[in-house]
Amino acid sequence: MRRIRMTNENKTLLAEQQEELLKTVQARFEKNMNRHEGMEWAHVQVKLEANARKLWSLHAMEQTGGEPDVVGHDTEKDEYIIYDCSAESPKGRRSICYDREALESRKEHKPKNNAIDMANEMGIMILTEEQYRELQNLGRFDTKTSSWVQTPEHIRRLGGAIFCDRRYDTVFMYHNGAESYYAARSFRGWLRF
Repeated sequence: MRRIRMTNENKTLLAEQQEELLKTVQARFEKNMNRHEGMEWAHVQVKLEANARKLWSLHAMEQTGGEPDVVGHDTEKDEYIIYDCSAESPKGRRSICYDREALESRKEHKPKNNAIDMANEMGIMILTEEQYRELQNLGRFDTKTSSWVQTPEHIRRLGGAIFCDRRYDTVFMYHNGAESYYAARSFRGWLRF
């Protein structure tokens, strides 16, 4: 699979990239109907095709190993919600600290990036703890890895950040210094369109 450069200049896909992406996401959608019972792919596809920036963000999620899938539909706004649904934390986003402030605070052995900047660059949001727990109702995720989640400001102000995982058939929320990073920790994102 070709990789895309995630830059702010190019937020559209070539026709062949769009076609490949839609086929991949449609196959995942059809394979995992338990995540979106009663929803139809044709309607999802029409909404996606109408928004080039959202398609680009979806492509970035896919290219970094998120395996994005539809997990909800806001009927009032007629908007679909997509989460990263990879079994383990997305591989293309691992070994990153929480945010830019944390990255800049490290004196040595800095990670290459941080979760907040990556999510912003991709045009997605990081899951909240509540969203992470909702995701875990759809399957078993992060049984060997962990994922940064949105950290409340009062915790971040004190230098911390939170992450979640699933162990012993239970979803846990933990804390770390925001500057920490691990080979098995990434972040999960979401997209609304």
